[in-house]
Amino acid sequence: MPATASSSVPHVRPPAHDLLPAAVPVQFVTEAGAPSTASAHYAAPSTAQLRAAYRHMVVGRRFDEQASTLARQGRLAVYPSSRGQEACQVAGVLVLGPTDWLFPTYRDTVAMVTRGVDPVEALTLLRGDWHCGFDPMAARIAPPCTPLATQLPHATGMADALRRKGTGGVVMAFVGDGGTSEGDFHEALNFAAVFRAPVVFLVQNNRYAISVPLDRQTAAPALAYKGVGYGVRSEQVDGNDAVALVAVLTAAVEHARSGAGPFLVEAHTYRMDGHTNADNPDRYRNQDEVRRWGAADPLRRLESYLRDQGVLTTEDVRAVRAEAEELAADLRARTDDEYPADPLELLDHVYADPTPQLRDQREQLARELKEAEG
Repeated sequence: MPATASSSVPHVRPPAHDLLPAAVPVQFVTEAGAPSTASAHYAAPSTAQLRAAYRHMVVGRRFDEQASTLARQGRLAVYPSSRGQEACQVAGVLVLGPTDWLFPTYRDTVAMVTRGVDPVEALTLLRGDWHCGFDPMAARIAPPCTPLATQLPHATGMADALRRKGTGGVVMAFVGDGGTSEGDFHEALNFAAVFRAPVVFLVQNNRYAISVPLDRQTAAPALAYKGVGYGVRSEQVDGNDAVALVAVLTAAVEHARSGAGPFLVEAHTYRMDGHTNADNPDRYRNQDEVRRWGAADPLRRLESYLRDQGVLTTEDVRAVRAEAEELAADLRARTDDEYPADPLELLDHVYADPTPQLRDQREQLARELKEAEG
């Protein structure tokens, strides 16, 4: 079937060297908080962008700590912490415009809160309640995805729809290192490249796919190289350097928005806590490794850098921490609220127009509930 005018895409194959990532991860700020020279050719973010990133990272970390506590108290069914990955999640959101879309995983609640989702609603799935506690259309955020990488074809499809409509919108799709070994990852990259879909794939390489070390699940020299084989422009960046992340992801979003096609960014970071609160990471990694990565803490690094640049004061730090504590207190209070369960909701939102079978099931369940009430 011939392509229509709305779906045709010029097939210009870029030279391989134009797709290759930097030989070493792009870095603007060292672990000690000093300026780095490994920044390649990316423009430095503005002071306003970095101050916003710092604020959201402080608030995000406190949210993450509070959510972990709620899980230990049994007020959440499970919680996958993102402590140590705040720079990735915050930068991935701050580079988006209001009409762009975010496709998160189950670990990306900090990103959802940064994007403006109510913290309680961001945790709805993890309470064992609704699969999505917020309005995806209003937030421009897809429901958080638990199966590995299955959100990536959806993100690519959304991006292609935005391209066809000519809205100028871009999609940011998050995935972990383990997800890059899933078939959905490769199918999404291939489709996105062929149709030049405006999607940025952000790989948060936190070294462990649940409990499997990176070198046990891929032999790639870096995950960023996985984009090259599909014709996708790729880059690798220090994922604990918020400055570098904002710089690289800004360029990636501009690349996608310009019509140049998808962009793959691998962020080298580390998951400081276990896979979830039910995991024991001591079984597959040692504390010396955790301490080494703790020295590269993204929040401490950005705070040190901004203080040295004279754009962050002690009073600024106090104010942001106070804001974070207010959010945590509000989250604690509202998580205590009980939500009455309505069994009939099981059959809601399965289809936009319920099928005859669903209507029959709903009527049967309603009768059984009425009989049970006496």
